[in-house]
Amino acid sequence: MLTFFRNWTLPIAMILGVVIYFCFAKLDFLDSTKPFVYEFVRIIMPLQIFTQLLLTFCKINFEEMRFSRYHFYLLFVQLFFVLILSAIVLSLPLNLSMKYALEGAIVCFIAPTATAAAVITNKLGGSVARTTMYTILMNLIVAFLVPLLFPLLEPSEMSFFSAFFRIAKGLIPTMILPLFLAYFFKKYFPAIHQFLASYSFLSFYLWAFTLVILMAQTTQAMIHSDLLANLGGIVVAFFACCIQFSLGKWIGQRYNDRITAGQSLGQKNTVLAIWMANVYLNPTIAIAPGAYVVWQNIFNSYQLYRVRVGKSI
Repeated sequence: MLTFFRNWTLPIAMILGVVIYFCFAKLDFLDSTKPFVYEFVRIIMPLQIFTQLLLTFCKINFEEMRFSRYHFYLLFVQLFFVLILSAIVLSLPLNLSMKYALEGAIVCFIAPTATAAAVITNKLGGSVARTTMYTILMNLIVAFLVPLLFPLLEPSEMSFFSAFFRIAKGLIPTMILPLFLAYFFKKYFPAIHQFLASYSFLSFYLWAFTLVILMAQTTQAMIHSDLLANLGGIVVAFFACCIQFSLGKWIGQRYNDRITAGQSLGQKNTVLAIWMANVYLNPTIAIAPGAYVVWQNIFNSYQLYRVRVGKSI
């Protein structure tokens, strides 16, 4: 039984997130616990993301922490789709459903690499260091680009600097700080570094816990939106997920780094993407990055299965 749960951690986490949402939505006796649960999630999410990344970064070979040429090809792919889709939205007379679907696709393409991508990349045998470098690059670009581009698509009252610092505030404690601490421990406290590195396998299960919460939030968003918006968001998220993972792997294969490039381009920070859609665009548009959570973790589960049975990915 333990082996089953270990082998199918991500699918189980996804199902559990859906079940937990319906429990809180349908069981009246849980109503009194909701304020505590919301506060618990608000506090625990950044803490456990920090912990899972610190454990993962303790396995990094810091000599690999440099930009590769393919990073800029990955960046080109993201910006190409974002700009093309934005031009369509701004120039063509679209009905509201089509407009929301395309804006959902824009969010899926512009979203930076997930901080947890390093965890899955490590599990698949890719380079954590190069994934981390691209994650930092994309978060910085998104912090500048989103406040400039999204108000053109939908008027927003949030200023450029407010949005920039909001995004940066999320990046620094959850990625930059654990990366700095991992390097600091390795250089000055090798015993602590070795101890943390020996427990790096726990980062995967911490990410599974995050996935439970994300799936509960995604289910809530889908239940409270109309059917047409759900279908549009689910479809564009599926194609955005397929395109980015496929192109990432194709680009990475040319540089003998297929796994790293695929995860760097395909695995998205959906928490940030959902926030951007809600703040800058429209809550309905957040369905697309919410659906992306499902598609990318189905694909990650499939990849982990193939690695487990000794097949190439």
